[in-house]
Amino acid sequence: MCPNRTPTGRHWDGSPRHLHPRRPLQVAANSPSRLLRHGQSGRCRQCGNRIDLYHRADQRPIALHPAELAAAQVPEPCRWHLSSGIAHPHGDGSAWCRIPHAVLCPRRTPLCRTSPYLDALRRQLALRTRRLTDTGAFAPTPPATGSQAADAGSPARPVVQLLLCRYLAEHSVERIRCVAQTRHRHRCPHPVLPPAGPTGTWRLLPTGPRRGQLTLPDVLMAVYDLGSLPYSEQLRWRAQRCPQHAVAPGAADLALAEWQPFDPLLHAAHIRTRLPHPQARQLRNR
Repeated sequence: MCPNRTPTGRHWDGSPRHLHPRRPLQVAANSPSRLLRHGQSGRCRQCGNRIDLYHRADQRPIALHPAELAAAQVPEPCRWHLSSGIAHPHGDGSAWCRIPHAVLCPRRTPLCRTSPYLDALRRQLALRTRRLTDTGAFAPTPPATGSQAADAGSPARPVVQLLLCRYLAEHSVERIRCVAQTRHRHRCPHPVLPPAGPTGTWRLLPTGPRRGQLTLPDVLMAVYDLGSLPYSEQLRWRAQRCPQHAVAPGAADLALAEWQPFDPLLHAAHIRTRLPHPQARQLRNR
């Protein structure tokens, strides 16, 4: 008795098996944003409510409320709109707009004039924050402290100088992680710091007031200076990509680059007046 072998293109009952080939998705070379939609959602560290993260035109991140609101209910200074994945601080002429989460966050004081409609949304988010806190699903992030005891070690959030600008990093230099997507559609686990090759140098540099700020006492602070690296290497650090993904322009991003423009007034708690060891001893011996 001969076995009845079914062809590979059919199921056990003889019905055809439809195999849909996977589409290779790529980010266009002229796209102003390489961040995938999957990597734009998160939760506010202060209230625990959902937020959508986007880049502005100057590459600074901004957290927007995930839902669109009627433009008539939102004051004009609070209206934002999206275009090609970039957030712009004004309306686009339509009846709907987006709004920064900072205006609705119950743990912050809004910087612009609100309306009764926005005040009602703030109360809804405050109730949601309380439910998340009571159930243990959310714990507010404790405020950062300016303890000088951590000056001897590597700063948890160092100040990095690159491309003639200073940024506050989200993690220590060794823990800054690549934001690119791997072939398995996961975030790259490799650090931005190369295992071998040129790296930055810890220096004591003056804080210096930024444009439009009050003049502060000129204090020397520890800065991880990348200014001596080639321009392409500084661009790689600014894009927060590992050396492998720096040469893969088709790879998309699964998270926003976690750089914050350094502000001596807002980030005073992260200023360190001593160089981290052991490099501090090496620089002093020169």
